[in-house]
Amino acid sequence: MVDGTSRPVDLGEAVGLLTAARQVVLLAHVNPDADALGSALALGLALHRRGAEVQVSFGAPERPAESLRDLDVDGLVVPADRVVGAPELLVVLDTGSVDRLGPLADRATTAGTTLVIDHHVSNEGFGTHYYIDPRADATAVMVLHLLDAMGATVDLPTAQCLYAGLVTDTRNFRAASPDTHAMAARLLVAGVDAEAVTRPLLDTHPFSWLGMLSSVLATATLEVDEARGLGLVHALIRRDLVSGGRQDEVESVIDVLRTTAEAEAALVLKQVGEHRWTASMRSKGRIDVAAAASALGGGGHRVASGFTLDGDAPDILDRVRRALADAPLLG
Repeated sequence: MVDGTSRPVDLGEAVGLLTAARQVVLLAHVNPDADALGSALALGLALHRRGAEVQVSFGAPERPAESLRDLDVDGLVVPADRVVGAPELLVVLDTGSVDRLGPLADRATTAGTTLVIDHHVSNEGFGTHYYIDPRADATAVMVLHLLDAMGATVDLPTAQCLYAGLVTDTRNFRAASPDTHAMAARLLVAGVDAEAVTRPLLDTHPFSWLGMLSSVLATATLEVDEARGLGLVHALIRRDLVSGGRQDEVESVIDVLRTTAEAEAALVLKQVGEHRWTASMRSKGRIDVAAAASALGGGGHRVASGFTLDGDAPDILDRVRRALADAPLLG
């Protein structure tokens, strides 16, 4: 819900807030993907080179996924417990709701100014200012527009951060618009090695991942009558597998599950506490999983979303079934 003190801003106003600040904290959502962290780092690099004091962080886990660590060429990422308590400007990127900041959610109220930059259709705006464009394929798209408006140089480190964001949120450009393809071409011209960026994100797994995947897929269940008769496939990742695996390996399970031919919607429940679960949801384009996730306190894209809930897995699954039964059909 939009806070009474929040207001939307356009590109020019967002640039004004960014360029005026001398101290900036940029936050991604918990368990950041390449769009969230890449966007924060790309914008952070530009502001750092303008002379601002910059920190980039996220509420959990303690470190970025291994596949994302090479993006932080200037060492801007700091642990959550080192984030400034009351920054002059807080920039929240690719985050659909303040709850998705986890233990850093309080910074949205302690900061002098909070600017939200996001492309999720479920984001209704929070902070003091918000710049939201659901038409953008990725938050990285919006950040590149901001960098251009700031007159910032899109050098190779910046281009790599942005390209990683595009790869992740467009499913390796399968869901990219012509404008986004053109943007990717521009980043390639800047020197990005597409294979070097993409392989760690999509095509590299340790041998142990195969065992984890086998265990999880053994729990998979297909319910062909759910999701408004379009089919739901779901699986559970228990706490021992979540804590024992790399974050990016755990997050990759949904991309395997969603390939199930008989199901339009896919769900992976990941146990992160005794009674706490985070969820990843995917749609093939016929049902709005962002609406379903929003009904459960989360959000995201129409075809990729998530939420966090406390409770027992069977009860949460029942809530997901009800949310999908009420979710709008697309197209």
